[in-house]
Amino acid sequence: MNRGLGVLGGSLLGLISPAVLAAEGASEHLALTHTWVGYLGVAIFVIAYGLVMSEEKLHLRKSKPMLIAAGIIWGLLGYIYTQHGMSEVAEAAFEADLLEYAELFLFLLAAMTYINAMEERKLFDALRGWMVNKGFTLRQVFWITGFLAFFISPIADNLTTALLMCAVVMKMGGDNKKFITVACINIVVGANAGGAFSPFGDITTLMVWQKGMVQFAQFFDLFVPSLVNFVVPAAIMSFFIVNDKESHVTGEVVHMKPGALGLVALFLLTVCMAVCAHSLLGLPPVLGMMTGLGLLQLYGYFLRMSFEKNIDKLRQKASKANDEKALRACDQFVPFDVFSRIAMAEWDTLLFFYGVVLCVGGLGLMGYLAMVSEALYGHWDPTYANVAIGVLSSIVDNIPVMFAVLTMNPDMSVGQWLLVTMTAGVGGSLLSIGSAAGVALMGQARGIYTFGAHLKWTPVVAIGYIASIIVHYYFNHHLF
Repeated sequence: MNRGLGVLGGSLLGLISPAVLAAEGASEHLALTHTWVGYLGVAIFVIAYGLVMSEEKLHLRKSKPMLIAAGIIWGLLGYIYTQHGMSEVAEAAFEADLLEYAELFLFLLAAMTYINAMEERKLFDALRGWMVNKGFTLRQVFWITGFLAFFISPIADNLTTALLMCAVVMKMGGDNKKFITVACINIVVGANAGGAFSPFGDITTLMVWQKGMVQFAQFFDLFVPSLVNFVVPAAIMSFFIVNDKESHVTGEVVHMKPGALGLVALFLLTVCMAVCAHSLLGLPPVLGMMTGLGLLQLYGYFLRMSFEKNIDKLRQKASKANDEKALRACDQFVPFDVFSRIAMAEWDTLLFFYGVVLCVGGLGLMGYLAMVSEALYGHWDPTYANVAIGVLSSIVDNIPVMFAVLTMNPDMSVGQWLLVTMTAGVGGSLLSIGSAAGVALMGQARGIYTFGAHLKWTPVVAIGYIASIIVHYYFNHHLF
């Protein structure tokens, strides 16, 4: 049987040009873009993404096809590299991609746990009640959450910001699926646009800054173009929102559970630690997020220890106010359990990210990302290439795309580097799968904000994308 497999493997390898596979002394990777392995890898990736795009119709969780695709692609790579005595190269590349995913996974897990904990403490129910009682209409909520996503993401993180704003929108929207869908798209666009003009707003901006292509202060030249990228589609989408209030929550008074406000303070501290871990210590932001998760666990311990005492205080307060609803709510309160919040994380989304990172990493090892980069910057005008990079980032994760651009290091002006930084960030808003924020919101607003729902508004988002490029040329022409 082993001999048969060897013959089969030899026959398959015979289909690959020896000249293509020959590893030169200066090269560490095999060139597989024009081989059966490369073609098969691309075909598998396209089929998997097609199934992801059809999730709404097939009711097939998006993580399933991507996990299988990642396994097949890396299985092919492992086989080919082993045949050429270079298994350690494939192993090192796989471990590098796995490390990238591990950082993203732990960051997301901590953020989702905090959001689930806030949900359990009825924080978002109380916020919804406050917004309704203040007289905010759905259109006003649409603009408030969008602007918050735009201005918070440069400081914190566009992914965490999007998850937080989505939780507010879902509570405010209730059963109004159309509003939730449009508001989620607005949040994704706002969060991605906000992260484009700050060195800390997105991983791609951070990569460009660390490489020295753009100085720290020069990123803020993208503020106006990024703002246009968000405001233009938001203005168009706002006309399709019925400007009324959700009658079913009007006058609602929600009593938060004990420790809710302390949880907010702890979450803000965690975000600050994540930012400081990178900006001050030069370490991945996930260090701050996981430390914050540990603090959340410790905080949960004190909430459990003081549970009876806090409930007694709430009962006494409700009795004095003769609030029957508050008394009934006290009977429904249960001790805080942080691990139950962790269990409620969106695991389909987390596993989907694994598939995406590994698939794209595998295609990168085959040489496709470098090939695309060479084709763009070797034959196109830099402006057209940078605009195309933004469109490409809506399909493929912008991190490996930007890595490929930085690796090629095309000779461009500061204005062009700012352009590709912006397009790689905001281009992900064209599709729901084009950014971490979009993918995370598909999990949080499952069945409402989907790939197909976002695709219907892609032309509107594209108008903002084009407008931001024009505004960038107008305001920053001196940098070109």
